[in-house]
Amino acid sequence: MAKVYLEKDVLTAFFERTEEVFKEADNVIFSVSGGKDSGIMVQLANIVAKKLNKKYDVMYIDFEAQYKATIDYINRLKKLSNVRTFYHIALPMYLRNAVSVLQPKWICWNPDDEDIWVRKLPKDSINLSNNIFPFYNRPIEFEEFVPLFQEWYQKTHGGLCFVGVGIRADESINRFRTIALMPNKVEYKSHHWTTKVGENMYSFYPMYDWRTEDDWGATTKFNLDMNNIYELMYKNGLSIHEQRLCQPYGDDQRNGLDQFKALESETWEKVLNRVNGVNFGNIYCKTSALGNITSMKPEHMTWQQYTIYLLESLGLYNKDLELHYYGKIKKFMKWYKDKEGIDLKDIPEEADKKEESMKKVISWRRIARAIEKNDFYMKRLSFSENKSDFEKLKKMISKWDNLLNETTETTDKSLRKAKEVLINERN
Repeated sequence: MAKVYLEKDVLTAFFERTEEVFKEADNVIFSVSGGKDSGIMVQLANIVAKKLNKKYDVMYIDFEAQYKATIDYINRLKKLSNVRTFYHIALPMYLRNAVSVLQPKWICWNPDDEDIWVRKLPKDSINLSNNIFPFYNRPIEFEEFVPLFQEWYQKTHGGLCFVGVGIRADESINRFRTIALMPNKVEYKSHHWTTKVGENMYSFYPMYDWRTEDDWGATTKFNLDMNNIYELMYKNGLSIHEQRLCQPYGDDQRNGLDQFKALESETWEKVLNRVNGVNFGNIYCKTSALGNITSMKPEHMTWQQYTIYLLESLGLYNKDLELHYYGKIKKFMKWYKDKEGIDLKDIPEEADKKEESMKKVISWRRIARAIEKNDFYMKRLSFSENKSDFEKLKKMISKWDNLLNETTETTDKSLRKAKEVLINERN
C-alpha cells in the first residue's frame, strides 16, 4: 500500500481514523453507492465495528436505473454483521440527464412511469408507500435530499453523529476541494479528513488519500466482496483507472453509455425506454404522432439504434404512443425468445428481406420498419387488429391533439378506417 499520510500507509490511516470516529461518536452512518470506494469503506469499517463492539447505519440512495450487479452487491452489503439499520431509499428524485437537451432532468421511481421502471421497487426500501422522512413530500434534487437526510438523522438519533463518505481526492480536483479547500471549512478536532455539515454532524473521509491501486490492494488483502460489474468492465477493456460507477445519464457518463449496453444488455433494453435521449440528444425527424414518417435511417446508426430513435422521437410528441409500441415490441421479442430461443442480444440487425416481409423472422430492421410505417396495430410484427387496441386508440385521441385528426395523412389502411369511424362518431 502506498505511503502518503504522515509516514503511515493509507490502510493504517484508515483504521485509525475510523476507530477514532467510532469511539467518539454517538452514531455513525456510512453513505454507499455500490461503487468500489464506498463498498470497501463500509466493509473495512465493519472490521473496526466488530473489534469495538459497535453498531452503525448505512444509507443507500437507489436511482432505479442501476446495474443489476450493483443491486446484488448492495443486497450483500446489507448482511454485514454490525449494520444496525440499512436505509435503502427509493424515493422519486430529480436526476441529471446530460444526454438530452429536451429532457435535462428525469425523475427516478416516478409513479407516473411505473410501467417503464427499469426494475420493481425493492421490497425492503423506503419509498412513497412507507416514507419515514417528514422533510420529503415531493420529488427533490439528490443534492437537496442528502443534507436534509443528514439533519434528520442527527435529530432522530441525537448526540454527535458522523457520516462516512467513500471518496478519494485523486479521482478529481473537485473531490479534493470538497475535502481540503472548502471555504470556511470547520473540522472535527482539526482533522482535515472531516467537515462539519450540521449541528453535531460531521462528514468524514477515511480513504480520501487512497489511490485506485489501494482499493484493490485492500480488496485482496482482506478478501473483500466486490461489485461484479468491475470484473465485467475490466474484461470489456477498461483499466482500473477508467472504471466508474455513477448514474448512467450524468455528465461524465454520457460518452460511456455503450459500456452499459455491453455489460448488461437486458438492463440496457429497459434503460433505453426509461429516459429520453439515452442514445440520441437530437430529433432526426418531426411528425404528427400517427402521420407518415418520412425519415430514413442515418448511415451511422444501426437498425437497433434507429428503432430506439424512432420510439424516442415519437415519445417527445406522444408518450402514450411510444409506450404502446414499446409494449408490442416487448411481446414480439418475448415470443421469439420463448418459441425460437432468440435473446435480445442475439436479434440480428437484418434478415432476408423476403422472409422479413413474410413475417417469418425477427430483425431490428423489421421492428424499425413497423414503427416507421406507423403501424399502430403492429401487424408487421404479426399482431392482429383488435377491439382492445382500437379502444386504446380512442382514449389516446381524446387525450392527445396530435394523434389522429382530419389533417393527419397516413398510408396505413387500418388507421384510415379508424380515422373515418372516429370522425363519424365525433360528428
